[in-house]
Formats: sequence, C-alpha cells, structure tokens
Amino acid sequence: MSGTTVVVLAAGKGTRMKSEQPKVLHELCGRSMLGWVLEAVLGLEPERIVLVVGHGAADVEATARKELAAAGCEGLLRVVLQEPQLGTGHALQVASAELGDAARVVVTYGDMPLLRAESLASLVTAQVAQGEDSTALLTAVVDDPYGYGRVIRTDAGDFERIVEQKDASVEERLIDEVNLGVYCFARGPLGDTTQGDLAALRNDNVQKEFYITDLAGIARAAGRTVVPVVLEDVEEAAGVNSLAQLAEARWVMQLRILERHLENGVRIEDPSTTYIDYGVEIGVGAEILPCTVIRAGVRIAAGAHVGPFAHLREGTVLGEGAKVGNFTEVKKSTLGAGAKANHLSYIGDATIGAKTNIGAGTIFANYDGKAKHKSQVGAGAFIGSGAIVVAPNSIPDGATIGAGAVVTRSAKIAAGEVWIGMPARRHSSGARPPSGERS
Repeated sequence: MSGTTVVVLAAGKGTRMKSEQPKVLHELCGRSMLGWVLEAVLGLEPERIVLVVGHGAADVEATARKELAAAGCEGLLRVVLQEPQLGTGHALQVASAELGDAARVVVTYGDMPLLRAESLASLVTAQVAQGEDSTALLTAVVDDPYGYGRVIRTDAGDFERIVEQKDASVEERLIDEVNLGVYCFARGPLGDTTQGDLAALRNDNVQKEFYITDLAGIARAAGRTVVPVVLEDVEEAAGVNSLAQLAEARWVMQLRILERHLENGVRIEDPSTTYIDYGVEIGVGAEILPCTVIRAGVRIAAGAHVGPFAHLREGTVLGEGAKVGNFTEVKKSTLGAGAKANHLSYIGDATIGAKTNIGAGTIFANYDGKAKHKSQVGAGAFIGSGAIVVAPNSIPDGATIGAGAVVTRSAKIAAGEVWIGMPARRHSSGARPPSGERS
C-alpha cells in the first residue's frame, strides 16, 4: 500500500534446523521460505523493502534480489546487517536508518512462508483506520498457545498488554489469543536509536536482548492506540523453526498449489499423493495421476497426461496431448504435441517431435562423465523398447529405432530409415516395417 515500508527479519541461523544453510533459504514446494514471504510482501505494493540479514548474509541477499528481480521490483530492496544479533527489537533498530519517510512500517519474518498478502493488507488497513500514530499487531487464536506471548485485553476488548509465557500467571496461560510478532507501526513515533520508541527499548532481561514486543507496550503507555488484528486462517500463523515444522508448512503450501490447479481445470486424480512445485504451468484438461512429482519450472499443455509414478524435473515442457507415464523421468526436455513416453524411461536434455513414440525402458544417455549433451528426435519417429540414445544425437522425422538398439553418436540416420542392433545400424530394407511388426 502507498506509504508503506516493509521490514523482513531474516538474520537468524535457525539452530533447530540442524543445517548450516540459513533458515529462511530452506525450501518448500520448490521455493525458499524467503521467496514466499517476499511474494506476500509485494502484495502491499510497498515503497521499499528492508531486509535484515545476519547468518549467511550474502546468500540471503542474493536470493532476495533474485526473487525481487523476477517480479521487476529489485529496486525496492535495502539490505542491512544485524551483527551481533541482540533480538528482534535490535533488528528494527539496525534497520531504522533505511526506513525512509513512509507513513507506516510493517514488520514480518522470513520464516513465516504461509502468511498471505491479504492478511498483511488487513493489518495495514486496521492501522490506517486507527489513525496516524497507531500500532496494529497480528494475532491468532490457537488450540495450543504454549510458548507464545498472550494478548491481554481489557474488559471492553481493547488491547492492554502482551505477557510472555514465562511471565504469565496460571489464568493468563489459559488465554488462547497469541501475539505473532507481525506489526504495522506508525513511522513517526518509531524514531531511531537516538529518539522515539526504538530508543526507549531496554534489554533488562535474562537474555539481554531488545524485543520488538515491547514496542506495543511503549505505544500504549504513551496513550496511543494499539489494535490487535486476528488472523482468519490460523494456519498462516505458523513460523518454521525445525525440519518437522518445515514439513508441516510444506503440506499446507502444497494444498494451496493443488487447489489452484484444480480450480483452473486440471484433473488431479489423487491430490494426497501428487506433488507439484511453485511456478508449474498446467493447461486446462491436463490429467495428473497419483504418485507424480512435478518440480518447479515445468510447463504442461492442455490435454497432456502425466503419471502415475512420473517425475518431471525443471525445464520439462509437454505439448498438447503429450503423455508421460509409469516410472518415467523427464529433465530439461520437450515432448511435442501427442508424443508419448508411457513406461519406464529416462528422457534428459532432449527434444522429442510431435506424435513420436518412446518405447518402454528407453534411455537418453545425456551425460558422458564430464558434461551433459542434447539429443533431438523428429516428428512421427518410433523408438523401440529398451533402446539407448547416446547424446549428442539426432534422429530425424519418421525414423524407427529397433528394440534394444544402441544409437551411438556416430550414427547418421536419414528420415524414415530403420536402425537396429548394438551398435545400431541401418536395416537392410531401409524402411520402417509395417504397422504391427514394429520393434
């Protein structure tokens, strides 16, 4: 929204992830958590995005720039380093020099991939409605509030304070409305490290850290309005701090992706065993059968058929009506309209022409131990079962490769010819056998 700066806190190492990779770069559905967060943030149409980095700073910044560049928004990014890391309030203090003069500042986290742009917009709308000096904070009503700060309201239902788990009384621990740490602050009262609310933060606690949570209390003590905004979908509240939580978040995101494809007219027979990454394009009427994995960067045209037990990797393009079936893997390859690879095959770095048939057990040997090589198969060709095509190679239109043949790099096949054997050589007849006698 106009007049908004967004701060994304992404400095943490994520010790519980048991990984040297920065926590926010762990992926779900083919995209980093940070990528999902930035997509939601862009829904606010912010004037700038301030990314607070720490552990793995260079990699985190590079990922953010790549994501924003893909959206045509890299110019919005400002990056600040939090070192040492002395709490969430300290992170906002570090970012204060880059906040600009926007009317409000939204603070969110790089490990909350399920939070939608619509929920952030509701937070901003609430803050704007309460006046230019107000604060809005995102809350959720959860079944198990253990570990969260509880939101204490007055008898009239207004915000009173936030009490942390360790400080809560027995009665307060029964409260199921929790603080998520996502805020929309009026820019003016925030100030910086020398004046305003940020300067008023204190670290007189056991951890000796500055907490962003305290800013709500500072605002209320100053007589300014603080309004809690309750999430409609509690699943969005999930923060990811472990691999188990990442797996849980991945499934929620996977359901969102599957539901979108179903709404767009894609036939997914069994969503519970179908895995489709972010950024996959699938045309109307395509059919995806059970136990299929489709990775990011795949495009599938209308009427295509995939699975069961198929694996489509990045760079795969299926033309209209193409078929990839049981236990077939395709990588960086194109299958033209009506082309078929129905059983037990590997197609890597290849272009397959329209209406070509790839027989069961066929392998495109694209790697020579040092480099990957490409192959091209023309339209209307027929590759028999168990064939091996050694790349780089070219099989022209209408050619037939017999069952079990090994097509070496040196083969020079002409259109319509039949090649058989190990290594494959031109069949004496020179022509494709009649239908029903194919290999």
